[in-house]
Amino acid sequence: MTTTDTEKAVVVSKGVEVAVASKEAEGLVARLGRWLDRDRGSLAAETATLFTARMTDVAANRLAKQWSLRYAAADGKERRVLLATLAQASAGLEPRGDQGLRLFRRLYAQADSLHLLVELRADMLRWRNQVAGLTVLERELEGLLNSWFDVGMLELRPITWDSPASLLEKLIQYEAVHEIRSWEELRHRVADHRRCYAFFHPRMNDVPLIFVEVAFATQMADNVQVLLDPKVPASDLNKAKWAIFYSISNTQPGLRGISFGNFLLKRVVDQLLTELPKLKSFATLSPIPGFVDWLGKQDGKAMQELLHDKADKQQAQDDASAGQKWVERLQAAAGGKVSEAVQRTGLRLAVLYLKSMKNGQPIDAVARFHLGNGARIERVNWAADCSPKGMAQSSGIMVNYLYDLDQLDDNLALLAAGKPKMGLNLRWL
Repeated sequence: MTTTDTEKAVVVSKGVEVAVASKEAEGLVARLGRWLDRDRGSLAAETATLFTARMTDVAANRLAKQWSLRYAAADGKERRVLLATLAQASAGLEPRGDQGLRLFRRLYAQADSLHLLVELRADMLRWRNQVAGLTVLERELEGLLNSWFDVGMLELRPITWDSPASLLEKLIQYEAVHEIRSWEELRHRVADHRRCYAFFHPRMNDVPLIFVEVAFATQMADNVQVLLDPKVPASDLNKAKWAIFYSISNTQPGLRGISFGNFLLKRVVDQLLTELPKLKSFATLSPIPGFVDWLGKQDGKAMQELLHDKADKQQAQDDASAGQKWVERLQAAAGGKVSEAVQRTGLRLAVLYLKSMKNGQPIDAVARFHLGNGARIERVNWAADCSPKGMAQSSGIMVNYLYDLDQLDDNLALLAAGKPKMGLNLRWL
C-alpha cells in the first residue's frame, strides 16, 4: 500500500470511529433536546439561570452541559432558535454586570474544548443582524475569546507530509487562498523543500487556527502558478536567499477580529532563520482580492483621475462604465499578448488601489493585514495568477509585500500617517 493510500485509510478509520461514537450519543442528545419543545416562556426563564446562577451551582452547570450538547448536535435552524432564546434571556438581565460573561465562562467550564464557543461566535456573527439582542452577546464573547486565545497560549508547529492524515485533510479543507485539488498538490506544499507552520491552541489541539505556506527561492517570486505546480523542480534550500509566504489561511470564522496572524509571521521568521540562516529576505506573493470590484465601480470622471495616458483619459470621459471596461481590457490582456502600455496602466491602477485608504486603513483586506504588520508594497506582478479566481479578483495581478525586519516600525509610522511605504521597484509608477 502506498503512503497516500495508508494516509487515506487512517482517515477512513477515524471517520468510522467518529460515526460510532456519534450513534451512541444519539439517544442522549434526543433526550436532552426535549426541553427545547417546552413553552417558550418557561424555556427563557430556565435559560436565564445560565446567566444568573453562581458558577458553582450544580443544576445550572448541568443545564449548561445539556445546552452545549444540544447546540453541538443541532442544525442551523435549531441553533438559531437556541441563540434567540439566549438573547431573550440576556435582554432581561438587570443590572447586567458580568452576567453575560458568566454564561460563556460556564459553557467554557463544562466543555472539553473551545470548539463550541468558537462555533457559537461564528453563528452569532452570521445571525446578529437577524436576531435581536445577539450583538451584545457576541461582543461579550469576543472579549473572552481574545483573552482565551492570547498569543502566549498558542503553539507554533510545523506541518509536514508525516503529520497525521486528519491534520493534512484540514489543510485541504481550510486552504483559503489557493485551492488544494489533490493529494499530490498537498504533498508538494508540505514537502521537504517547503515549509508549512500553524498556530494551535491547547484546548483546540486538533485544529490549526491559522497556517502559512512558505516557498524558497534565489529571488523574489513573481508567479504563483510556478510555486504551486508540483512538476516544477524543487528548489535547493542551500541556495535559497528568499522566503516567500504565498498563502496564509485563517480557519475559524468564530475568531474573526481576533488577530494573531502578525504574531504567526514573526514567529515563523524566527524559526526559519534558525533552520536556514542563509536566508536574507522575507516577502509575500499575495492576491489583491478587491481590485476588480473596486476598478469596476469607477465611472468616467474617476477614471480620468486615475489614468495617465491622455488618450485613455479622453476615452473614459462621460463613460459611466469606464472602470468596468478597463477590468475587461486587463483580463483579456492577461490571458494573451499585451502591449506594454496596457500592462503599465494595469499595474499602476493596482498600486493606486493598494494605496487607497478608508478610515485610516487600506481598503484591501490583504494589504491591511501586511501593511498593518509593518511590511511595504515592494512590487506588483503582471499575469502572476491567471487562475479563474485570480482573474476574477485582480485581473491576474499579484503583489509582493516585503518584510524588512529593520524597517517594520518605520513603515507602521508611515501607514499611521496615511502614506503606505512603497518599494523602489514602484518608483516608475
